[in-house]
Amino acid sequence: MDNFSDQVLKYYKDLSPKWKLPQGIELIYPFSNEGVWDMMSQFYNRFYGDEEERCILFGINPGRLGAGMTGVPFTDPIRLEEVCGIPNDIHKRQELSSVFIYDMISKFGSAKGFYSKIYISSICPLGFTKAGKNYNYYDSKELYESVEKKIIKAIKKQLTFNCRKDKAFSLGQGKNFKVLKNLNKKYKWFDEIVPLPHPRWVMQYKLKNKELYLDEYIRKLSYLFE
Repeated sequence: MDNFSDQVLKYYKDLSPKWKLPQGIELIYPFSNEGVWDMMSQFYNRFYGDEEERCILFGINPGRLGAGMTGVPFTDPIRLEEVCGIPNDIHKRQELSSVFIYDMISKFGSAKGFYSKIYISSICPLGFTKAGKNYNYYDSKELYESVEKKIIKAIKKQLTFNCRKDKAFSLGQGKNFKVLKNLNKKYKWFDEIVPLPHPRWVMQYKLKNKELYLDEYIRKLSYLFE
């Protein structure tokens, strides 16, 4: 049986960049870059090289300054090197969601301990830009309709990994949560979908209350570490 890392890397390897998208929307597909694959391989082999069961946290879709550069969800080049111990020569520009996630991880003690229980992914496996800026899979009806089948296929594939089915978490309490909840109602993947405030929303609009939102994450995820 393949370990968790092998399954994740194969999942990403099998993602095709041949997506038919609405006019003006570009696909974020970093996996053709050899350097990205090297970083991803180091990350997943270091933190997921086992057969342990994990809970899934679903983000929205990869962003251009986080996973779009490193291949690792919510992990910018700074956190990849300084926290995860994986050197890289990517321009060290921080991504706000990554800052929040790794501040949260530090409250659990270490990246090694956190990732031993939690697998972070995205509802939509590839990201998008429009006019050079991040664009979410739900930002237009036309885009969502063009990628819905790929979203369903991606989630089903990840459920073949050793993932918990009692709960999954949506990083985002609005549209992302609504989409995941509705899909789960139809396909019955998980017993419960639990919403969490999206890291980017916290850092951009609720920075003064950041500690409150970090505490919410700790409160809702702590049962995994008992």
